[in-house]
Amino acid sequence: MSKTLTDELIEQTMADQGWLDINEVDEEHKKKMVLGYYEVEFTDRFNNNCQYYIYTESTRDGYEVWVATEDMGNVCISEDVYYYDSDLHVALADAIRDELSPIYLDDTDADFVDYAISEVYEYLYDRKLEEVESDLEDQGYEWPVIESEKDFANEVNNILDS
Repeated sequence: MSKTLTDELIEQTMADQGWLDINEVDEEHKKKMVLGYYEVEFTDRFNNNCQYYIYTESTRDGYEVWVATEDMGNVCISEDVYYYDSDLHVALADAIRDELSPIYLDDTDADFVDYAISEVYEYLYDRKLEEVESDLEDQGYEWPVIESEKDFANEVNNILDS
């Protein structure tokens, strides 16, 4: 007799590993899981040992711009300088996935930091979900087989009712 694979079993296995649904977890937990997975650390202390830097600069005429770079001595204006901070989450998410550590952030509480962490957490959550499902299937768990259209309709109704 095979063991039945369910969404609840998958979710419980994920939770046992610390991976909670993105809508049910706070920012600190997401940050802990993401930074732990990639072995990355953030710092607000500037030093030359950082592998990635995100900070603000002022232009000569008084505008604020953001710089996101691996090399402080070789900033490329067209690739590393951002006029708006709304795109910085992409640069930070890439730096995390590339395991650049430590990452210097002159503002560790900026919104783009939370957006980057959420983006990477969601990506990792989806990967872990597939991994857990595959592991359970390797352990002999199987999705229940729906025998007929009536059973299928009942199953859909059960899902909609829950």
